[in-house]
Amino acid sequence: MPSTRRNVLVINCGSSSLKFELFDKSSLKTLSGGMIDRIGIKNCRIKNHTEAIKFALKKLPVKEIAFVAHRVVHGGEKYSKPVNLNDKTIKEIAKLSSLAPLHNPINLEGILACKKLLPGAPQVAVFDTAFYSTLSPKAYLYAIPHDLYEKHHIRRYGFHGTNHKYVTEKAIKMLKKKNAKIISCHLGNGSSITASLGGKAVDTSMGFTPLEGIPMGTRCGSIDPAVVIKIQELKKLSPQKTKDFLNNECGLKALSHGFSDMRDIYHRSLKKDKNAIQAMEIFSYQIAKHIGAYAASLNGLDALIFTGGIGENAFYIRKKVCEYLKHLKRFHVFVIKANEEYQIAKDSLTLFP
Repeated sequence: MPSTRRNVLVINCGSSSLKFELFDKSSLKTLSGGMIDRIGIKNCRIKNHTEAIKFALKKLPVKEIAFVAHRVVHGGEKYSKPVNLNDKTIKEIAKLSSLAPLHNPINLEGILACKKLLPGAPQVAVFDTAFYSTLSPKAYLYAIPHDLYEKHHIRRYGFHGTNHKYVTEKAIKMLKKKNAKIISCHLGNGSSITASLGGKAVDTSMGFTPLEGIPMGTRCGSIDPAVVIKIQELKKLSPQKTKDFLNNECGLKALSHGFSDMRDIYHRSLKKDKNAIQAMEIFSYQIAKHIGAYAASLNGLDALIFTGGIGENAFYIRKKVCEYLKHLKRFHVFVIKANEEYQIAKDSLTLFP
């Protein structure tokens, strides 16, 4: 009898969300899918990603799943293409968790849950960092002794690459210009900005970890390294607790005095909450600064893309950002719905055509 396993299940575990989508393997047509938001956040009945995956699988024809493709945030320098997940690669991804502490452990939770719940389906990892394999040394090297890069691989990696790749390719098609100069803004609980030329990444805001760049939901973004040392001294923090603090207690949460979700911040700003208003101003200003810098590195700009939960829905942030960019020459502004799941499915077919 012919196999009924003709579908690809994509699992995308974010820091507080799960996106799942089932694709027809031959056509990449979406068959089913959904999103579970605010996982682990107060008042949400789903406490972790394993529970979320169990809930999602109840909605899907699991016997028809040929393989599962997972979004994995950090592949280091080792993984620049999709890989088959086995004990060895799972251990390697676990080792890289120190570089993406909010995501790689959650990605692994999703992988291990699927391994248990779908034992007959092979699994594939598609890495966010893969899109940035085209960065040149002038973009990915830090001004630190070179042996720290050669021996310890400390460099800029970049993240959200799967979605930046997807929206950039969409924009190139709309522009009908192969060598388009594009800046894509993936704005959500985690946010990153990427400059690309002809569909190849040139520079990006996130760095060695997803902590660098603009302020995010709970991450500080780029700050003076001396501030980190001062925080350690004042709070008497260990390196691990410092890392946790910068990843979980800063960003919009700190600026707004307790709210990491832009929807909550916006609603408070409408009530004239000064902290919320200031958080939105700082967030928009930092985005605009990065766009200005990347327009210079590209020597022009053909299109600016907003994507991700905030990028697609927070019109008030888009408006604030664009107000800073009036000095730039004419360019297109696109709002493109994130579709990492489609790109993950497409890229994973290189292993299971």
